[in-house]
Amino acid sequence: MINIQNLGNLRDYSEIFQKMKEFTANRDENTPDELWFLEHNHVFTQGKAGKPEHVLNPGNVPIIQTDRGGQVTYHGPGQLIIYPLIDLRRKKLGAKQFVYLLEKTVIDTLENFAITAITHENAPGVYVDNTKICSIGLRIHKHCTYHGLALNIYTDLHYFARINPCGYKNLALCNISDFIKSIKITDVEDKITENFLKNFAYE
Repeated sequence: MINIQNLGNLRDYSEIFQKMKEFTANRDENTPDELWFLEHNHVFTQGKAGKPEHVLNPGNVPIIQTDRGGQVTYHGPGQLIIYPLIDLRRKKLGAKQFVYLLEKTVIDTLENFAITAITHENAPGVYVDNTKICSIGLRIHKHCTYHGLALNIYTDLHYFARINPCGYKNLALCNISDFIKSIKITDVEDKITENFLKNFAYE
């Protein structure tokens, strides 16, 4: 069983970060998994091992240190955030298989919109040609996951120029709206939900 929640748009990152940590710390073997959808206010988030030199010119956008893996990334309006709070032991999944299924869920969703996407072996996330469309950053605590995916729908990509996204200089990014002008976040959310339930074998 999994509970699916839409937490709304323009949510404060620190608030949701705390909410994820509290949910994970307080859950037990009987707590249902959850899948959260939302949009964040403008924010740069830095991974546990994030290097400060990858933050180039943040301007007035806050930088928040997190406990996820990876380097610095950007979240903001027009970007669908997907936070899967999953008990991996109960689902009988290892970390690599979990990441594979997350990326497959995004790839399947983009295929639903006639967009061909791939993964890169040494660079987590999902790509269209050589441009990144979805970032991934996770934390696993006592076999339970939090943090997750950031899928660019129609976000302002100029903000990524203020950092080296995910620690890569000159990384090109794209939006789903580059391929489908009239795309709505709710349309993508519906397909992500459908593919997530299928790929992770939830009822």
